[in-house]
Amino acid sequence: MIMNYFKHIIKGMNNLKKSHLMFIVMLLSISLIVACGTTDEGTNEGTNDQTGEAEEGGVVTYGFGQSFAGVLDWAHYDGQDDSLALKIFNGDALVRNGDDLMPEPHLASWDISEDGYTITFYLEEGVMWHNGEEFTSEDVAFAWEVMTHPEYTGPRWSNVRIIEGAQERRSGEAEELTGVNIIDPYTIEVTVKHHETGEPLPNAIDLLWTYPMPKAHLGHLDIDEIEDADEVRRNPVGLGAYKVDNIVPGEQITFSAFEDYWRGAPNLDGVVYRIVDGSMAADLLINGEIDIYELPASQAVTVQHDDRIYLEEKEGLSYSYIGFKLGHWDGEKNVMDNPKFADVRVRQAFAYAIDREGMLNSFSEGYGTVINAAESILSWAYPDESSLNQYEFDPTRAAELLDEAGYVDSNNDGWRDTPDGEEFTVNFMAMNSNEISEPRATFIVQNLQDVGINARLQDGQLYDFNLFYDLVEEDHPDIDLFMGAWGLSADPDPTGLWREDDLWNYPRWVNEESERLIEQGLSLEAFDIDYRRDVYQQWHQLVNEELPLIPLNSPVRVYGIASDVQGVTPDVSDALTDPHLWYRTN
Repeated sequence: MIMNYFKHIIKGMNNLKKSHLMFIVMLLSISLIVACGTTDEGTNEGTNDQTGEAEEGGVVTYGFGQSFAGVLDWAHYDGQDDSLALKIFNGDALVRNGDDLMPEPHLASWDISEDGYTITFYLEEGVMWHNGEEFTSEDVAFAWEVMTHPEYTGPRWSNVRIIEGAQERRSGEAEELTGVNIIDPYTIEVTVKHHETGEPLPNAIDLLWTYPMPKAHLGHLDIDEIEDADEVRRNPVGLGAYKVDNIVPGEQITFSAFEDYWRGAPNLDGVVYRIVDGSMAADLLINGEIDIYELPASQAVTVQHDDRIYLEEKEGLSYSYIGFKLGHWDGEKNVMDNPKFADVRVRQAFAYAIDREGMLNSFSEGYGTVINAAESILSWAYPDESSLNQYEFDPTRAAELLDEAGYVDSNNDGWRDTPDGEEFTVNFMAMNSNEISEPRATFIVQNLQDVGINARLQDGQLYDFNLFYDLVEEDHPDIDLFMGAWGLSADPDPTGLWREDDLWNYPRWVNEESERLIEQGLSLEAFDIDYRRDVYQQWHQLVNEELPLIPLNSPVRVYGIASDVQGVTPDVSDALTDPHLWYRTN
């Protein structure tokens, strides 16, 4: 059973050191595959059929609607704001995911030992960092050493704790990371296993951290200095097609072409990552002030026939949700100690009270799919919806559940009180991401008020992206309910977002059955993908019943692109796949 799985993963992963031309042809072929739910063209009729020839050079501006934090290092960044910039200048990892979401070689090919414990990576030779240093096994090992160090405070411990000796290094019991063996500058072995059972992992390649770090650039720093160092925030280096020229904190980053990029010199002279007013994005595209932007659906429909831009649609590997604050993070684990939403009937009542289909149609123009699982519909592990509670909009059912739970209006003031007769208020926190953010948040609050819940927008305002997530992560005591979204990895393992010791488990949900099922999904039996799929079906049924959050929708992303910009291939996360292939037409 184990070997069958390994054969599936290893198939076609022979030496990556072949013609780059062949690799480019493969990528161009993939770009013709149309995402489910789009038209054959994936664009507005006629607007992407360019007759002009490619110009040499030029600059493309990629817009985003929230200021970036400026943590330009994969091991330490927190949000999409920084990941977009990272993908422009440092988007290459050992492994990438194919169109089927399965892992495939990128900076390295690999072999897995017969017992399933040891992965041997064979690195591309001659790959250069922007500072002129060659990429080697030392840079791969350095990333793992940083992330297992006791002073590492980044959020990706779950991606390296599977390495043998990681726990001992993190706790200070050992200085060396015993599971890593550098064989030569282009070959490195890593021994991985389940951090609790010690068994081999069915998703080791997906789970293992595979972004290298430039040792020559960062190795002189103390681990706790890296995140805030100039080497990360002001003059970072990467392996990508474009190198950082200038950073205006929170506002703009300019990049220039890196002619020594390992997959071939980019077509453009440079790229600009620019923060703009999201409510003006469509106008900025039309006026040529930006060239690529993920448009809110409300703006996309207003420009769908404008020949100055074209639209690309792609289902996203992500989902949006409304989360309950069930407890807090104590520094090491989640503690579920908030009595406000302890009764599952209250959480279920909230789900029935919110018109999710109405939200999708009113604020997203129907782009997306209402879901009842904390997963993207693109995932092979998305559960059978017929087995889940649907929580269709039903204010009457919501009221019945609240009555059953004892949440009634005990003093005739028009609002429901707790079973103890105390005032029951709910602060709803949302971020200000675009022009629909405020009316959508108001819509949700009104839905709750309509069933007698004294809900209100926290502090009567929406929050900036970074402040929003800082407050959610810190479990600010005023937050009762919050609206968020998760971009997901290709592998459906819930580890990282849902374990008791996961910082990003923002609802702070702790459940023994959940822990058991997540473990089963990584067991020896889970090398059988059908077994693993069934385990995740059970896990989603549990989450659907216990409802630590209310899933909203699995989105369709809509990208507005200037009509003279070509070679842009949106993927399940953003439109930054292979930016070295972008070009302008005359």
